[in-house]
Amino acid sequence: MTSNLIVSQPDRSAALDRQTSETRIRVAINLDGSGAARLATGIGFFDHMLDQIARHGLIDLDVACEGDLHIDGHHTVEDVGITIGQAFARAVGDKKGIRRYGHAYVPLDEALSRVVVDFSGRPGLHMDVAFTSGMIGQLDTQLVFEFFQGFVNHAGVTLHIDNLKGVNAHHQCETIFKAFARALRMALERDPRLGDVIPSTKGSL
Repeated sequence: MTSNLIVSQPDRSAALDRQTSETRIRVAINLDGSGAARLATGIGFFDHMLDQIARHGLIDLDVACEGDLHIDGHHTVEDVGITIGQAFARAVGDKKGIRRYGHAYVPLDEALSRVVVDFSGRPGLHMDVAFTSGMIGQLDTQLVFEFFQGFVNHAGVTLHIDNLKGVNAHHQCETIFKAFARALRMALERDPRLGDVIPSTKGSL
């Protein structure tokens, strides 16, 4: 039996601006996109990592940032994490019908990372990564934590990140962002068995 009934789904996109004395940021996302990305943060390797989120999460992501890079990359990376987190919170809405939990293991040559995410409404970051280099291109590897901390605080998610193996810092970082994207994709998928129900015994997230 076939049906031509088309069930409309709520639009899961958001766009917002964030301006401070340190950064000016514009973010637009579509959680049900195709992986398209337009990225301009002024930090090439950071743009490369954000591209992983878009491509492997199938999230359309548009990020433009003018930051105080004459000081360092800290404010740019942290504030982009904050703004993307805010956009996610707005786009995902009340979380009806999503799977809520997502996880992924991703390898790249000798490196292997695991990321687990819960759209719980409770921000929490647990990150165990020992980068083998302090810099990857123009990205200070300490700022990877700051990006994810900003994201979880404003997206309202619990996030566990573990780099299980790795010698090359570029590989370590790329496996983290790819696994993060894949975990997001799983968590944000609509569960056809769940229907229009919020995935929590509390009735809200």
